[in-house]
Amino acid sequence: QVQLVESGGGLVQAGGSLRLSCAASGGTFSRYAMGWFRQAPGKEREFVVGISSSGSTTYYADSVKGRFTISRDNTKNTVYLQMNSLKPEDTANYYCATGRRLISVSAIAALTTQSGYWGQGTQVTVSS
Repeated sequence: QVQLVESGGGLVQAGGSLRLSCAASGGTFSRYAMGWFRQAPGKEREFVVGISSSGSTTYYADSVKGRFTISRDNTKNTVYLQMNSLKPEDTANYYCATGRRLISVSAIAALTTQSGYWGQGTQVTVSS
């Protein structure tokens, strides 16, 4: 059983930055591809970015390319999401996730509630 705990959310003005963290426990972190998702009120959860187990491969949603950067520290069992040039439309609850089975980073975007381990989320609010 993998446990994921996100932190780092908050209120920021448009154009500002935040760095989210996701601490993992209960599994061999270095074997898992990881991802960040977000869900805004009244909207479906959407994929934001994924990173391979080694950190060498990443996939970004078009909406965040060039503004967000994912990274991981396998010695600390933690994945990070650096968010720059934030926009009001980035306001959402942000979740990190990984597969219940070992999957490649290209499969992270397809994770469902049932097929993944999910954290409780951290709220990001961007004011205009």
